[in-house]
Amino acid sequence: MAYLFTSESVSEGHPDKVADQISDALLDNFLAFDPDSKVACETLVTTGQVVLAGEVKSNTYLDVQNIAREVINNIGYTKGEYKFSGDSCGVISLIHEQSQDINQGVDRATKEEQGAGDQGMMFGYATKETHNYMPLALDISHKILQVLADLRREGKEIDYLRPDAKAQVTIEYSDDNMPQRIDTIVVSTQHDDFDAEEAMLAKIKEDIINILIPKVVAQLPDYVQKLFNENISYHINPTGKFVIGGPHGDTGLTGRKIIVDTYGGKGAHGGGAFSGKDPSKVDRSAAYAARHIAKNLVAAGVADEVLVQVSYAIGVVEPTSIFIDTYGTANVDLNDGEIAKKVSQLFDMRPFAIEERLKLRNPIYLETAAYGHVGKEPRIVTKTFESPYNNAGRVEKKVELFTWEKLDYVEKVKEVFGL
Repeated sequence: MAYLFTSESVSEGHPDKVADQISDALLDNFLAFDPDSKVACETLVTTGQVVLAGEVKSNTYLDVQNIAREVINNIGYTKGEYKFSGDSCGVISLIHEQSQDINQGVDRATKEEQGAGDQGMMFGYATKETHNYMPLALDISHKILQVLADLRREGKEIDYLRPDAKAQVTIEYSDDNMPQRIDTIVVSTQHDDFDAEEAMLAKIKEDIINILIPKVVAQLPDYVQKLFNENISYHINPTGKFVIGGPHGDTGLTGRKIIVDTYGGKGAHGGGAFSGKDPSKVDRSAAYAARHIAKNLVAAGVADEVLVQVSYAIGVVEPTSIFIDTYGTANVDLNDGEIAKKVSQLFDMRPFAIEERLKLRNPIYLETAAYGHVGKEPRIVTKTFESPYNNAGRVEKKVELFTWEKLDYVEKVKEVFGL
């Protein structure tokens, strides 16, 4: 029997994503000036206020207020009528030194013996469904909001958009798990108060359907474009006008959009958030490593769909388990337990080995904090950081983003599995 599956995404101006981006901007700055920094930074944003809290062990000192304000302005909260702007909000820092009780379990005599920063389980997932091995409903949801943000910044074809937005896509699947059509698209976007409510909502719906959606469809491959049809049910700002939004409309917290950050409800999630955490925290680094494994397994042809689970004990070097679920889609004559055994031999999942393999001790994290931590193209960029403290001055770093999305283990996987 056919079934429906739904995923959602939120924009960079969503309050929780504002908080995530501030946390990751702080992390990037700590790592830029001291790559050995240990950081766990949480952010709360609300009407006119930003609260920074968390634990840090670092040899550098930052102007955290300025970093937070710069992130907020870059997102687009620059006007007084938003009741939240980078230039006028208050920024309170409650960041303090990392607990020595935690640190003693992580730092060791040799880096190779670095223990996990916490206990827990982390998941990675990949599917043949899309070119980037991501669930299709989530991939489309992300694209809707990225194109919406582009339109907002250009301010030409649609000139009334504000930064806060959400999107949701429902896809109908066949019995054999093949996408058949787009059933429903939901878009809620913050906007200026530019007309009487009924006329305003009609204009927004018309622009979303006739300007935004065609631009999104044009970015999709042919087989996905064919899923769009005239019978899609659209819900555009279904509650009515959406003028009050962002941190003024809803308090934002770091780590509250972990399903948006990962696989949109497909696969699984261990519960640990990513943003604001340095890579000694396996909540983040091991989740990236698990995605790297899953993606390379699917790309190599081991299975059409793969879920990878890895677990750790705090302060312990080796993972306590590695689990593989191929959902019955394996293309090799091995059961999932046998596949997991080969994976554990091929991929070193000790925390320091993950950091080295994926180059995680670099300032690469702000770019992950909106529109998903996975599914993006790896690329090399040059980033500049400035600090008025400790004679640090200005640092320029060439870094590789989204290394866990590289298909650099495909040939090794094929060799190990005889493909």
